[in-house]
Amino acid sequence: MGAADGDWLTLEGSSFSGRSFSSVWAVALATYGVGDVVTTIAIVYFVPTFTEANPAIRWAIQSFGGGGFLGLKLLVIYCCLGVSIWGGVLEEDPLLYYGPPVLLTVMGLAVTGFNLNLLFS
Repeated sequence: MGAADGDWLTLEGSSFSGRSFSSVWAVALATYGVGDVVTTIAIVYFVPTFTEANPAIRWAIQSFGGGGFLGLKLLVIYCCLGVSIWGGVLEEDPLLYYGPPVLLTVMGLAVTGFNLNLLFS
């Protein structure tokens, strides 16, 4: 079985379920992917007194606009997804399996909350 076959991209035979995988990643995408993106766009584009504090995100927005911001967010999500699949499923490591989406969820909740506080203060 080679990596190009795609046969390794399955949860069958692992100790993890597809439902747990979908659940943890749905929450991560809702908080980090949607919550942070929407609130950051609201602040950066509609509140002239604020600017993006994260230098990497600021550079992406200044260089490529909203597409650069979304591209950088997708890169982080795909890297974490890769760790979750390759490290978690293939190595049967629960920390590597659940860690990336939990980290994204915590980051998403913190940044979304911070952004909402800025928007409504």
